[in-house]
Amino acid sequence: MARLGVVALVAAVPGVVSGRLVALAVDRGFLGGGVAIGLAWLGAWAVAVMLGSFGARRVPVRLGAIVEPLRDELVTKVVRGTLAQAAAGGRGADAGTVARLAKQVEVVRDSAAGLLLGVQQVGFGVLAAVGGLFWLAPVAAVIVVTPVLLAFLVLGRLLVGLVGRQQDVLVAEERLAASVSETAGAVRDVVACGAEERALGEIGDVIEAQAAASRALARASALRSAVAAIGGYLPLVVLVALGPWLIRSGRLSMGELLGAVTYITTGLQPALRAAVQSFGGSGILLAVTLHRLTSASQLPPETNASQLSSEQLVTSSMALDLRVRGLTFAYGPHAAPVVDGFELDLNYGDHLAIVGPSGIGKSTLAGLLVGLTQPQRGTIHLGATPLAAIPPAQVRRTFAFVPQESYVFTGTLRENLTYLHRHATDADLDKAVDAIGLRSVVDRLGGYDGIAGRDLSTGERQQIALARCWLSPAEVVVLDEATCHLHPAGEAQAENAFRHRPGTVVVIAHRLSSALRADRVLLLDGTTPMLGTHQELITRSRPYAELVGYWDAPEPR
Repeated sequence: MARLGVVALVAAVPGVVSGRLVALAVDRGFLGGGVAIGLAWLGAWAVAVMLGSFGARRVPVRLGAIVEPLRDELVTKVVRGTLAQAAAGGRGADAGTVARLAKQVEVVRDSAAGLLLGVQQVGFGVLAAVGGLFWLAPVAAVIVVTPVLLAFLVLGRLLVGLVGRQQDVLVAEERLAASVSETAGAVRDVVACGAEERALGEIGDVIEAQAAASRALARASALRSAVAAIGGYLPLVVLVALGPWLIRSGRLSMGELLGAVTYITTGLQPALRAAVQSFGGSGILLAVTLHRLTSASQLPPETNASQLSSEQLVTSSMALDLRVRGLTFAYGPHAAPVVDGFELDLNYGDHLAIVGPSGIGKSTLAGLLVGLTQPQRGTIHLGATPLAAIPPAQVRRTFAFVPQESYVFTGTLRENLTYLHRHATDADLDKAVDAIGLRSVVDRLGGYDGIAGRDLSTGERQQIALARCWLSPAEVVVLDEATCHLHPAGEAQAENAFRHRPGTVVVIAHRLSSALRADRVLLLDGTTPMLGTHQELITRSRPYAELVGYWDAPEPR
């Protein structure tokens, strides 16, 4: 900011001396027949302009050094806040995040640059022009400054209404992004239900609300621009109208009149336009957008009065028993429930396999069990504590979920493996790697500090994700077909590693062998869920026996 002030001060030099040099060129040069003297004074003005342009060229560089780090910080804040809110609420990311990241962060960067540029132009421009006017002719300064000051006062009054208009536009844009995103994500359901007209009407209402907010803002902005134009040209008209009388009375010379006009046209009028653009445009947009970003991206509190502390939560293995009662979840208010009235008791240390045909709701149930998805009805208790009342940080330490899609980020193998256990030692890593069967990958990458890049196979990525989970402090692990890209021997090694690891394991089965290794098997087939051992379900459930037969059938050649 200090460097920006220095270059802005250099850029303001022409504004201070312009009118004075024009007056000297006219009065002491051209009117007295000294053309060379007049040209010399104008030459001095040209030198001042060159000096000012030297400073003005460096203003954008100084602005970039301020606003680009601001943009980076805001992106980080929006992403961190959105992810934290989604994790705390057990829901997906707010669709308005797209608007905040794609537009609002860029608006803040551009508005901050515009505001700083406007402050430089208005502040230094007005001070330079007014100071130059009083230096040149105090009587002209009084005539000019009065309407300009009134214009600034009226503009300040208009800014109050503009804040509300700008806030309405931003909220309308977020609602539009959320509405379009929600409808696009459910387009097949909309078509299947014949609800195209209803969906179109709902989106149309949101679009019209956004357009109305934009029109209201445009009307307010037009009034602001009109005030700036009047404030800029009125002192010029008054000064020119009074010019003959001021010259005849000896209060102004011809050169001083032209110098005062120069201060108005090159200093005050651009300053008023900059004030409209920066304070009335960029300033309001910056303030409203920053307020919207910070309010929508605040990190959620980790605890509240109704939540238990992490020290109170886990005191024994009984505190980690899962109790599910009346669990119901549907993907829409009019959709059939995927999980309906589901109940389950899962004691700490159990090994449960969940089986059933594709699309029956196994992954949905897995997300409900670990708190990633919130049910419409029913409860999940961890010990005697409702899952919803447990601090989010404690939930993330207690539960681990490994989906079919393995997430391996660019970085060292050590960074990937220790993501959930930052203080793990090499000995800890060795145990996890040997348990999961990842040793060959470690050797191929050159050790734990080798880069886990794009050359990993899907199976190797799954092994890294499994080892990361095995190394974590989680007491309840849910594997959602997390071994589907491993060969049967690799799958058996990974599942046995979790079986012998302290804690509860829930496996969404990809192969029959997963059910054979489990203590109990939960069958989901679209009717009443059935729970029992593998042998019990074969004799009690025809769908399960048919599923086992399908699994045992030889693969076609």
